[in-house]
Amino acid sequence: MKLAAAFRPEAEADVLEMRDWYEQQRYGLGDSFRDSLDQIVVRIETMPQMYAVIFRDVRRGKLRRFPYVIYYRVLSDRIEIIAVLHGVAIQGSGKSESVKDLNAETS
Repeated sequence: MKLAAAFRPEAEADVLEMRDWYEQQRYGLGDSFRDSLDQIVVRIETMPQMYAVIFRDVRRGKLRRFPYVIYYRVLSDRIEIIAVLHGVAIQGSGKSESVKDLNAETS
């Protein structure tokens, strides 16, 4: 059964801000960012278990063209998109503090 993905409101707001920023850098780049994000969301909806659990029940997938990482949880009735963060901001340990904070907020 395919589960639908739902963005948390703060994650959706961040995505819109990122798209706008890319669009300001170059016309059409914001749409390319959103297309890249949409592609990974479709992959996640199709195969939610394809990305490894990185902390508790939070999984992480990397966008292909842009340096962003999508964090999500597979729930019984949907896929919850917790956050989309810039990859450079979260490099380091596999269990960054921001992911721990995100998981605590969703518990």
